Amino acid sequence: MFPRPIEKSTPAARVAYKTLLPVALLFWLLPLLAVAVFSVKPDADFTSGNYWGWPSSFEALNNYGKVFFASDMPRYLLNSVLITVPTVIGAVALSTMTGFALGIYKFRGNLLIFFMFIAGNFVPFQILMVPVRDLTLEMGLYNTKTGLVLFHIAFQTGFCTLFMRNFIRALPFELIEAARVEGVSEIRIFRYVVLPLMRPAIAALSVLIFTFIWNDYFWAVVLTQGAESQPVTAGITSFNAQYRAAYHLMSAGSIVAALPPVLMFFLMQRHFIAGLTLGAVK
Repeated sequence: MFPRPIEKSTPAARVAYKTLLPVALLFWLLPLLAVAVFSVKPDADFTSGNYWGWPSSFEALNNYGKVFFASDMPRYLLNSVLITVPTVIGAVALSTMTGFALGIYKFRGNLLIFFMFIAGNFVPFQILMVPVRDLTLEMGLYNTKTGLVLFHIAFQTGFCTLFMRNFIRALPFELIEAARVEGVSEIRIFRYVVLPLMRPAIAALSVLIFTFIWNDYFWAVVLTQGAESQPVTAGITSFNAQYRAAYHLMSAGSIVAALPPVLMFFLMQRHFIAGLTLGAVK
């Protein structure tokens, strides 16, 4: 039922595993390595067809300098921060409360409400593209960071509630019963008993949602346009001219856009792993 540990395999299997693992890792990182190489190539290499060859010259400072100082990339990065951070705070805050209500209280319709949160995760975003865009136009939220934040919170709260509800149900219920016996109100139980125990889950969920929202491209293109509101994922396409694409600048911009989620993961790695594995072993 479970895979056998590699240490218990035959010597030939262990040798094959140690040989093929770096090869698989190289193939997995190949697109990222290609983008990194493209980001240091001069524009002349692309016009001459030198896509995969050795760069004729290394233009890393020139390319990244143009990305930061000769384009709207800083504005796009700021937009991504102003969109992602409020979305993470809003989705996590709502999901902690809904997860607490659905995980602690037993009432008629509990499972139905929980299934409604889950069902929203199975609706393809492409189906919602036209009605959501029309709704933003009617509400005056089209091409605004506020509209993008509100819809990201709405779409992410379902997954966050599923995550938080299952985490809260794994907590020792005796702590809550003991607090109720002492006469502690439900709000104070949530604030001083449950919420401190949820810190690893909150950290893990924050990293996941930060990555999802920062890397979102679909809703960024559907609901925004222009440098005043577009995040960095959509803003990278601004390096495309009418008749040609600046692949060297797009690659440099892509590397810059990928750094914040990577840094976020490494900074929160300990909390992220603790939140995902807490309760796995009793």
